[in-house]
Amino acid sequence: MKQLTSLEYLGLSPWHKFTYSFVAFWNLLPSRLWRFCCFIGRWFKKAGKAIWANIKDIGTTWRYGDWKTRVSYVIMGFGNLARGQWLRGIVFLLFEIVFIGYTAIWGWKWLAKLNLKDLVQTEYEDYTCRVAGEETTCTRTIYGDNSLQILVYSVLTIFFLICLVVTWRMNVKQNRLAQECLASEKHLATSKQDGVAIIDKDFHWTVMALPLIGILIFTVMPIIVMIMVAFTNFQGTTAPPTNTFEWSTDAWAALFTWSSGSGSFAATFGELLVWTLVWALFATFTNYFLGMFVAMMINRKGIKGKKVWRAILVLTIAIPQFISLLYISNLFADNGLINLAIGGENPIPFWTNRWLARVMVIVLNIWVGIPYLMLITTGVLMNIPADLYESAKIDGANAWQMYARITLPYMFFVTGPYLLTSFTSNMNNFNVIYLLTGGAPNDLYQGAGRTDLLVTWIYKLATTNDSNYALASVVGLLVFLVVAIVSLIVYNVIPSTKNEEDFA
Repeated sequence: MKQLTSLEYLGLSPWHKFTYSFVAFWNLLPSRLWRFCCFIGRWFKKAGKAIWANIKDIGTTWRYGDWKTRVSYVIMGFGNLARGQWLRGIVFLLFEIVFIGYTAIWGWKWLAKLNLKDLVQTEYEDYTCRVAGEETTCTRTIYGDNSLQILVYSVLTIFFLICLVVTWRMNVKQNRLAQECLASEKHLATSKQDGVAIIDKDFHWTVMALPLIGILIFTVMPIIVMIMVAFTNFQGTTAPPTNTFEWSTDAWAALFTWSSGSGSFAATFGELLVWTLVWALFATFTNYFLGMFVAMMINRKGIKGKKVWRAILVLTIAIPQFISLLYISNLFADNGLINLAIGGENPIPFWTNRWLARVMVIVLNIWVGIPYLMLITTGVLMNIPADLYESAKIDGANAWQMYARITLPYMFFVTGPYLLTSFTSNMNNFNVIYLLTGGAPNDLYQGAGRTDLLVTWIYKLATTNDSNYALASVVGLLVFLVVAIVSLIVYNVIPSTKNEEDFA
């Protein structure tokens, strides 16, 4: 492909710009992958050097450190306390006490069982008891090991261990700096100064501490646990607390076991992946262009009652979406009002025919999504410089040419990031599919339906009577990979990532 100059690129039509960017992305992909691999290699090399430098510094600090510094290797914060830095010393010491207490009481027990072998099963024991004054036989449950708790608390313990190593390293470094400061007869920071720094110079760390802890506990940890669950046989028959599960790769092996029809995990995943991408494409761009069209119609000169039209569309947003979707689902059901009026005694299979059901969810999603896009595009359209349209009219451009050369490129440039996020969110659009069809017709592997997206199939895998949490985790990880790859490609193609003049 010929490499275009900036002026040649700016002279292309919007479609040719997109095509050129798309082809250029794939042509440059091998070199980018190589640069990425080199970057990873350099990162590991840099990380290795940093780790070795820290190890050397720890050894040097021990060698030349005084007795206060050396004691701090075992009792964290001792050196700071001995030198009068009470706040730092207490924080280091408290963290060590909390970690040792947690590990001694709970942590080591969870880590010892992380191999998930020879776990104690839940048992039921009969014993004699009195009911209404009469002796009878009762049953008590003696719970054994909970495999899921073992995974969760093991991950938590590993997090604690990593935090201990980082904190211990900070403790050693602080003692070295304090010793060097005293040796050079410089003034050590007092506890009062440390306290002031927390709410002044280092206030950003204070503010970010709680959100960071929340992200680690409620986002990073669940992701790690989900990855671990994907390598187990965690399903309904092995679900704790009654049963235990073990490490297994059967869920991943099922991904490469292909058979025709609905009896294969791989075939079902492939069909739902294609449908998910098709759905996301239509759900994103039908709403986008039709919402833009409605906004342009309302904004046209001569249209009366613009505020009224906008208010009517906004009112549809005020109604909770799940109410609207459930209402529509019942209207088009076999015994629904619309179906009885149109189909009569022979109801139209709106939700039982897979092709008709797929068309219906796409069309009904347009009705749900247009008001949002109308509001978004209205704001963008009002900010397009009127001089551009006046110059185009002077040059003899018609309405279509002005739309293709001015409006659409400007809209793509401004709303490019929104389109990307809208596409990825539509790939995980649980509400529309689940509330309209429930995934029906449900005739695929593990309860999957023909209108199910991958995200609704994950829900079914995790909540049905024959739940398979391991498969659900595998599908969740694959969805993440697909969304990440699509987002990477689109991000490198949309005009918003290029120069500001690209929309012109």
